[in-house]
Amino acid sequence: MANEQIAEIIDTFELLGDWDQRYQYLIEIGERLPPMDATAKTDANQVKECMSTVHVMAQPSNTGTGLDYQGDCDTAIIKGVVALLVGLFSGKTAAEIATLDVDQLFAGLQLEEHLSPSRHVGVYAIVNKMQGQAKAFA
Repeated sequence: MANEQIAEIIDTFELLGDWDQRYQYLIEIGERLPPMDATAKTDANQVKECMSTVHVMAQPSNTGTGLDYQGDCDTAIIKGVVALLVGLFSGKTAAEIATLDVDQLFAGLQLEEHLSPSRHVGVYAIVNKMQGQAKAFA
């Protein structure tokens, strides 16, 4: 199911055609990200390897299964990536999160070709942070 969700995200981006349209869509996704609670923007939730100021936080879902994530970033394009990841990781268990093929997601979105190497490292640091938070709830 989780990797089907990744395929759906990639399909949506492929419909957009060129990178400018994809870039704009990522920004729009980021703009729709619910605001992160200011009290959650702690050092423990900050992705320090990122050039941008990024915070992500996992908490048990209100439904009792899986985790819910929230996140924020001060850079529009990376905030869009955070929003994608928050949507992808939320509602899943730690075990499900561990099996997510984020390499497939990023390859399908063509992020590596369009983000600077340092931003690319930061994007993976966000994933690692979110996976680490999930492991803490396992």
